[in-house]
Amino acid sequence: MTDEDGGVVFDMGAAENAELIRQGYEAFNSGDLATLSELFAEDAVWYAAGSGVLSGTKQGRDAIMAYFGELGARSQGSFQASVRDIVGGENHTVAIQQSRAESNGKTLDVATAIAYVLRDGKVVEGREFFEDTAKPDEFWA
Repeated sequence: MTDEDGGVVFDMGAAENAELIRQGYEAFNSGDLATLSELFAEDAVWYAAGSGVLSGTKQGRDAIMAYFGELGARSQGSFQASVRDIVGGENHTVAIQQSRAESNGKTLDVATAIAYVLRDGKVVEGREFFEDTAKPDEFWA
């Protein structure tokens, strides 16, 4: 496949997109933020759901990695995203996960879906959806 200037465009299929996201979860859950960072485009955008202290739009890879670091720091390293399924598509790949953490006597246990947009083998967008947005808002407060 080529772009309008005749350059080669790297176009991954659904299975490759799902595998890339699966590798991201492995890196995230093992605390390998260097590997995780490489999966994101420099100008990627992350939409953290809710209206809590960690909610909002994260612009750029560095801001996204800082957000992921904050999830770990605020949960004393207990935050885990357990993958239930990853559905790969040509334009969107969706991961269904159970998000769990413990901190200061509080427990977070919430079903989550994240819709990813991948381009040229990199995540360019992530958008969180929670079964109950109030649960993470309350936990991270």
